[in-house]
Amino acid sequence: MAQLASQERAVARLVADGATGEQAALELFTSVKAVQYHLPHVHSKLGIRFRSELAARVRELPSSD
Repeated sequence: MAQLASQERAVARLVADGATGEQAALELFTSVKAVQYHLPHVHSKLGIRFRSELAARVRELPSSD
């Protein structure tokens, strides 16, 4: 599994927990566009195609950032 950058990891965890792009942006003090930018990279690095697969893969990630 490819290493996620810290911002990618933060976005992935929030979205996997059910946050919308807007909610994740507010939590991370960034823009919705930034969240939308990171999600395809997260999907690519984790080898997934759908947001629904994200929760399972995020649970496999180490907890330290």
